[in-house]
Amino acid sequence: MNVIHPSRIRRTIKLVRALFFIGLMLLALMSIAAGMVLLTAKLQGPPSLNVPQSTILFASDQSKLGETHYGEKRYWTNLEDISPYAVKATLAIEDRHYFEHHGFDFKRIAGAALADLKAMAKIQGASTITQQYARNLYLSHDKTWTRKLTEAFYTVRLEVNYSKDEILEGYLNTIYYGHGAYGIEAASKTYFGKSAKELTLAEASMLAGIPKGPSLFSPFLNEKRAKERQKLILSSLVSAGAIKHEQAVSAEQEPLIYAGPKPEEEAKTDAPYFYDQALKETARLLGVEQGALSTRGLKIYTTLDPVLQQKAEKQVKDVIDPDSAIQTGLISIDPKTGAVRAMAGGRDYDKSPFNRVTQAFRQPGSTIKPFLYYAAIQNGFTPSTMMVSKPTVFEYDSGKSSYKPSNYNDYYANGPITLAQAIALSDNIYAVKTHLFIGPEKLAETARLAGITSKLPELPSLALGTAPARLEEMVNAYGMLANGGKKIRPVYVTRIEDGTGNVLYKGNAAAGKQVLNEKAAFVTTQLMMGMFDTKLSSYTSVTGGQIAKKLTRSYAGKSGTTQTDSWMIGYSPELVTGVWTGYDRDKALEQVEERAYAKNIWAGFMEDALREKPLKEFKPPEGVTGVYINPENGKLAGPGCPVKRFVYYLAGTEPTEMCTDHLDHKTAPGKKHEKKKESFWKKLKFWD
Repeated sequence: MNVIHPSRIRRTIKLVRALFFIGLMLLALMSIAAGMVLLTAKLQGPPSLNVPQSTILFASDQSKLGETHYGEKRYWTNLEDISPYAVKATLAIEDRHYFEHHGFDFKRIAGAALADLKAMAKIQGASTITQQYARNLYLSHDKTWTRKLTEAFYTVRLEVNYSKDEILEGYLNTIYYGHGAYGIEAASKTYFGKSAKELTLAEASMLAGIPKGPSLFSPFLNEKRAKERQKLILSSLVSAGAIKHEQAVSAEQEPLIYAGPKPEEEAKTDAPYFYDQALKETARLLGVEQGALSTRGLKIYTTLDPVLQQKAEKQVKDVIDPDSAIQTGLISIDPKTGAVRAMAGGRDYDKSPFNRVTQAFRQPGSTIKPFLYYAAIQNGFTPSTMMVSKPTVFEYDSGKSSYKPSNYNDYYANGPITLAQAIALSDNIYAVKTHLFIGPEKLAETARLAGITSKLPELPSLALGTAPARLEEMVNAYGMLANGGKKIRPVYVTRIEDGTGNVLYKGNAAAGKQVLNEKAAFVTTQLMMGMFDTKLSSYTSVTGGQIAKKLTRSYAGKSGTTQTDSWMIGYSPELVTGVWTGYDRDKALEQVEERAYAKNIWAGFMEDALREKPLKEFKPPEGVTGVYINPENGKLAGPGCPVKRFVYYLAGTEPTEMCTDHLDHKTAPGKKHEKKKESFWKKLKFWD
């Protein structure tokens, strides 16, 4: 019998004690280390959950205009807005004990390690949802120990600083489902064309299987394999007690209708010119670079009316010869708020994204004249003010320079005409005389008040629109005449939200302060209605005569033509629209039909846009007076006067002299000839 020596027993006891002490020390150190990790994770605070998300633009009716995502569709959806089936299916297949662990499922880790050891290969994963979320947010997917340790630390930070629901919500919004879809909302739209909250059990169980390997389990790539994966997930749901066996069988047999990937359609947006401008406006409002908007997950609500947009595009397409290289710009706004309702910055965005509404500077021609005549009315002119229209050479700059304008097709009255006739006929001689008489600075000042920011040199030719301007600013200025002189600006964006629904910007869609005289603006509007009055002149036709027969309601407007540009801007009480046509390279408009495009597009669009709307008239403000006059001489229309037109004046400036021309210079019944002293403004009619 062998006897153990006491010294050996003592050494063994010492060794056991040492090992026990070392074990306690290691356990203490591990506890301290774990405590330090937890403390560090808490002190560092919650890690950012921001991820790139698609920015979406919406029209005024909440329909989607388009989105920016650089090929990665990302949306953020609250957990309560995700189908419960999608949540349960994800938990069943990815992390059944998610709500029981604190970021690491040690039982699952041990099981996976044992399975891998038996197979002598990596066959089973043990990453929890929190670990996967940490990897998706902050790390690459390489398999180095450094990455794994960093992932473990981020996992702790997530668990310490966020609730289980917050982590689960983040995971479901960032996991990759293939075909550029990140997150359950993008996946639901990509595969089934619906919101994540609308997913059925069959659809949710199909989607839940894709993140394991999008290239393997996408139903677009291999539906048979995807269905096998779906069956596994449904079985897991039954095992977890989340659904009944009958539900699983029914879901497995349910035929799925896929939306299908449509990258060529998703690359396009409705109203692309407007879309670009709305993004530029958003960047300005938020004070960021436009490129930074694409993946910020913003929801941008715009002013665009999809119905009016379609009508605008239809008119452009129907009116302009498809074989012509001529270009166009169209913008339509609400004069009460400045809200842009429709925009066509060109004929084909794919061929030319250059926006001729907001970027092109073109000579506006006679469309500048309403602001000239507004200024004239503010400085003593009335619709009856007469001046001689005949070929004239104007000297300026103390006689050092001269300017000789001409009328369209060299038509002249060769006698006195009224202001009402001058604007309707677009008489250039009358315009330049008015411009020089009231002072060249008056037109520039008025244009500035109306929001025209382009450079306006105070030259005689400014009265004829030789200073280039943008269509957007011209239409906005007309909107201020239409609304009675209140300040507006073009509005593209009404509200901006971030990915979680916080409002970053909310616009106030209303006109601002009064900047133009309301009464003078109304008189100017009434004068602008004359371009459609075919009875206003006996010696030549009004500029809107060719489209007057197409119009069924009251409009105020002004056309403008240069050698290279054709404009038409006009409005009803509820809508103001401007159209420009011309060649990008300043090629001359030589054909008659080319010069008519702008007017025809404008008339067709306005009639179509307002077709279902009730008829509205421009309402005169207090301080104006309307009387019937003979438009040929500006005098009050007497009994039996063959031509008469109802015209508004600033109260106290209306004519008092009765027209007797139709009586062959005989004294009108009940009237006596009275010799009156001619006023300064009466003498003005003889200035030639």
